[in-house]
Amino acid sequence: MSTPSLVTTEAETPWVAGRFDSKVSGREVLFGRMYEDPAIELDAFKGAHRVLCIASAGCTAMALAPHHDVVALDINPVQLAYASQRFAGAPSVRGRAERVMDFMRFFAPLLGWWPSKVRAFLELDDPAAQRAYWKEHLDTWRLRAALGVAFSFTALRAVYASRFLDFLPRRLGAVFHDRLERGLGASPNRKNPWARALLLGELSTDPPPPEAQKVQLVHADAASYLESQPAQSFEGFTLSNILDGAAPAYRERLFAAVKRAAKPGAKVVLRSFGEPTGPLPTNRAAEDRALLWGIVDVRLASELDASGRS
Repeated sequence: MSTPSLVTTEAETPWVAGRFDSKVSGREVLFGRMYEDPAIELDAFKGAHRVLCIASAGCTAMALAPHHDVVALDINPVQLAYASQRFAGAPSVRGRAERVMDFMRFFAPLLGWWPSKVRAFLELDDPAAQRAYWKEHLDTWRLRAALGVAFSFTALRAVYASRFLDFLPRRLGAVFHDRLERGLGASPNRKNPWARALLLGELSTDPPPPEAQKVQLVHADAASYLESQPAQSFEGFTLSNILDGAAPAYRERLFAAVKRAAKPGAKVVLRSFGEPTGPLPTNRAAEDRALLWGIVDVRLASELDASGRS
């Protein structure tokens, strides 16, 4: 495995702090696993050779590595070191995101979400049966009320800095409920590890593929790194949700850097917890089995437009 290198240009993104909150007490592992379905990337990047991804917990890089030459970068050195350890076979750990969700799941029995009931739901493999079970056993008024409280901006400000909240839709609890309902009725639960991760808190136990040792790790901001690379050097880009909380100037800079570094026909996958501001035919959020996203935008790099979200 290559040694992580460092690109030190200052970034205009809140992710540089390596924290969700506004404290300055040090960076931490934010994600113990990724809540992104790499089937989206594997489909989008068919035939591509060299691709760029956000390292995060390493899940997407490991999924892509058997099929592509992967560069995985992260602005958070602690998160990058964790991904490197996972590539070498180290077990998953609970990051800040998992600990926040653990706290929320602690109260699930008060909503009627007993572990036995949730596990029975997750063993179903027929979407029609899942929709019926959801309506009869899980989609209660107590759930909707609890989501409204848990995802209120008053509650979220106790955990997240304002820049991670300003772009989110109002009535986020209702929006999140609808995303859950959409996703949990779309594909077989039994084959969906992201549903188990979200509802039970399970971490990934899959061993890394041998090709993970060949992933190039880079400590850098995405825009800064791409600005330093030769033109037309990548055939695919998956950028997670790094634009959530970023200023419009950074979005413009990143898109310009992606376009310059993209080979003709290169595709970009960009996620967001926000909602589309208008019609978005390239949005594949409903196909992402991780259940969380409002936007999973898949488009040609040449079609990126900094005037909007994508």
